[in-house]
Amino acid sequence: MIATASKETAMRKGAIVKSESAPALEIKHIAEPQLEFGFGQKLEYPRDGLYLYGPVSSAASISQVRYGVIGTAEGVRRFQSWSQMVSGFIGIPEPTIRSRTVEPQHIPFPGFEQAFAAKWSAKPTETISDIDTDRLQNALKIRNRHEAIKSAVSMYVERLIAAQDRLENPPSFWFVVIPEEVYALGRPQSKVLKAEQIQGQVTISASRARNLEVEPTLFGEEEKEADVYKYAAHFRRQLKARLLKDRIVTQIVRETTLTPKEFVTESGWPLRRLEDPATVAWKLCTGAYYKAGGRPWQLADVRPGVCYVGLVYKRTNPQGGDRYACCAAQMFLSDGDGVVFRGALGPWYSPDTRQYHLDLSNARKLIRVVVQEYKRLHGKAPAELFIHARSAFAEDEWKGFEQGCPRGTNLVGVQIRDARDDLKLFRTGKYPVIRGTAAILTKRNAFLWTSGYVPRLDTYMGPETPNPIQVKVQKGRCALETVLSDVLGLTKINFNSCLYNDRLPVTIRFADAVGDVLVSAPMDGEPKLPFKYYI
Repeated sequence: MIATASKETAMRKGAIVKSESAPALEIKHIAEPQLEFGFGQKLEYPRDGLYLYGPVSSAASISQVRYGVIGTAEGVRRFQSWSQMVSGFIGIPEPTIRSRTVEPQHIPFPGFEQAFAAKWSAKPTETISDIDTDRLQNALKIRNRHEAIKSAVSMYVERLIAAQDRLENPPSFWFVVIPEEVYALGRPQSKVLKAEQIQGQVTISASRARNLEVEPTLFGEEEKEADVYKYAAHFRRQLKARLLKDRIVTQIVRETTLTPKEFVTESGWPLRRLEDPATVAWKLCTGAYYKAGGRPWQLADVRPGVCYVGLVYKRTNPQGGDRYACCAAQMFLSDGDGVVFRGALGPWYSPDTRQYHLDLSNARKLIRVVVQEYKRLHGKAPAELFIHARSAFAEDEWKGFEQGCPRGTNLVGVQIRDARDDLKLFRTGKYPVIRGTAAILTKRNAFLWTSGYVPRLDTYMGPETPNPIQVKVQKGRCALETVLSDVLGLTKINFNSCLYNDRLPVTIRFADAVGDVLVSAPMDGEPKLPFKYYI
């Protein structure tokens, strides 16, 4: 059964309205993409493949994970307790009275070395445990939130950069263990009780800082103080952004995630509602293996020479006004690895259409650097290059992409947007629509359910009726079912976790997160960095 919004609303949003004269939607099912693991074996579920066969055999395989850890003394202790635990087997939750059976999505964690075929030492390669708890808490309580977050982030950043410079062979990545206070107070909307606020050093207001961008002072004294507003009032984003130029990879983890039993309320209830230890281990350890240089799995049976690019935009507000935005491109290959290319800052945002568009020149430059990187990796240009974006493609923008793309490469522009309010599809029975269901509107436009009932898991991992995404082949030529299959596959290569799938393809899923990092500190870092630096 198909349900749409009201006729007037649906017509305004471009959705199909069912009427007597309108043809019925064509419903198809796109087969679940397979993933490749060790020994060339193929399965749907990452945890199945890693448990049975280990990571995919490739040049990215590693024999040992070299990691560091930074935190307070208690944070490091908690991490070492967790690190020891993931060295061995972690079972799955016992059946509950309600379910009576083990839920199929739960897979025991066999131990890091057994899952990833790489040596894992419970003792980190390098440890920094002198983050002072009292000093950190005082920094977070500074009244000016930009100053507060910058001060707290500096306590970690300065030590990480010093270690990077000091060590001849630094860790491949660092676990950054944060107390719960950092999570609670390290975000833009966080509030500090007035009685606990601390007066900091910054006296200049945010509005005065913006004015100085246009009318600087003679001696630049106020500008030094105003510099704090160039850093986002968000701990995670600012930390990632400030470490880009030093090429330091991090995995941020809360202390409460590592040892949840140590954090309870006065009544004895857990402070946080967490997933079971095996699930937490699968997620954190998959991210760790990837950030250490390994590749857990890759898409199987992918067409040779295919390259996917996701466009990233993030609005900023320098002296150019609210039209200004930062642009970047995320390039992903069939093996799942990605590279982020930082583009130009410019007036890419249109308040009228609420969409982002590059001009011809910058669109050409951006695609040229993507193709150049692909050639460096493969020795030749891609056979197919798909550009994914939330916005439609403007004519001049697309001409720039075409000019930057070499002859012989099939260039295709795909618009992917959320369709939460446009269409509902209901299925008889206990569970909702099956993942991979597609409602075909035209030969170039369809709704695709990337979330829904999954036979392998025998459940739907969601709280309500699943919503589709809309996939439209807006520019270029490619069979719609091929594009839908590609999009479905790209929902399965999030190496920062170990889920069956995400709802959005990786080209779109992390666009906001990458954009947030790019604008969270002055952009003086590398213009091209692997994707793992941003997540």
